[in-house]
Amino acid sequence: MTEHLTIGSLGRRGDGVADGPGETVYVPYALPGETVEVEAVPGHPDRRRLVRVDVASPDRIAPICPHFGVCGGCATQHVAPDLYRVWKRGLLVEALRAAGLDAPVDDLVDAHGDGRRRVTLHARRGTHDILQVGFAAQRAHDIVPIDRCPITAPGLKGTIEAAWAIAEALHPLRKPLDIQATATDVGLDIDVRGSGPLKADRTRALAAVCDHHRLARLTRHGELVAQRAAPTVRIGRATVALPPGPFLQATAEGEAQLARLVDHHVGPAKSVVDLFAGLGPFALRLAERARVRALEIDAEAVAALTKAVANTPGLKPVTAEARDLFRRPVIAHELGKVDAVVFDPPRQGAEAQARALAESRVPIVVAVSCNSATFARDAALLIAGGYRLTDVTPVDQFRYSYHVEIVAKFSR
Repeated sequence: MTEHLTIGSLGRRGDGVADGPGETVYVPYALPGETVEVEAVPGHPDRRRLVRVDVASPDRIAPICPHFGVCGGCATQHVAPDLYRVWKRGLLVEALRAAGLDAPVDDLVDAHGDGRRRVTLHARRGTHDILQVGFAAQRAHDIVPIDRCPITAPGLKGTIEAAWAIAEALHPLRKPLDIQATATDVGLDIDVRGSGPLKADRTRALAAVCDHHRLARLTRHGELVAQRAAPTVRIGRATVALPPGPFLQATAEGEAQLARLVDHHVGPAKSVVDLFAGLGPFALRLAERARVRALEIDAEAVAALTKAVANTPGLKPVTAEARDLFRRPVIAHELGKVDAVVFDPPRQGAEAQARALAESRVPIVVAVSCNSATFARDAALLIAGGYRLTDVTPVDQFRYSYHVEIVAKFSR
């Protein structure tokens, strides 16, 4: 049984939203102003499946990928650029409003660049025990086999073929696999998760895949299986040797734009503390003109950052240390002579660290976030401690998704 709805707005996850008597209904791939035919989604009373668009919006465009609408990786390929930019900036505006924060929000910065430089493919056995390798379906555990992904960077060329070869090499284990691929300066760096310990014959099979597909490195749960070249990336003037399964910003352009904004907000600071520093995307660039203390929970990332500093002439002093900032946040008395603090936590934000920063007298705090809700929570803590939120910029490196990066400046 189907029904007809008129879509009033675009929701937080990119779904069309229809408000009816006493209920709000969400319709993926529908746009504001459209009249659509929909059907119920079992188990989800507030959701509908789009059957047909009866009256299309002028903001509807053709998606760039044949897998769009089945693959769960993209939500908004059908949205015209102007509406898309307004919607994505609005995600941040609404998050700030919901937290009771009043701050000007800049225009959305496009940071897609050449595309995503890291992806995770899944290998599972589907109906009739048939192997499938691809991305997860929208809001489901099903796997959508893909032959290409147009939002990935050229450096990921060959990833799908290599992932299929890895899945087939581990076929006898009959386990679900997650295959994380990163584009590096010397080729693909792939880490396989989910296989469990490997016997010698499976290790040899994976090593053969590494050689045949000319991968830079192949690891299993971070343990080296085979390597043809040590994977590296450029960060500012430095060359950083990557630990297995590293975290990098989704696009190279995204990293560059975030770093540009951080550098601008830090201004002439001579002493900077970089919290949740990772491999040093901010620390290594800031060290071209300022002393930097970098803290990060991942000891391998700290080691890679330390080595990169040692091998890069002309940088100001950088000290890097491993520290769990959730359990041991940097507190006020550690920041007495610091000119600026930068913090870029994971999606859960940094509530404990934000509380500690709110008690400090650091003149400038620059927050970087990939989650509007936790950013707004942490921002409210800083403001309650006496900081002013003076600049907020949304950065779009996850094109066609509902994820938005944020860079914000807080001043005493």
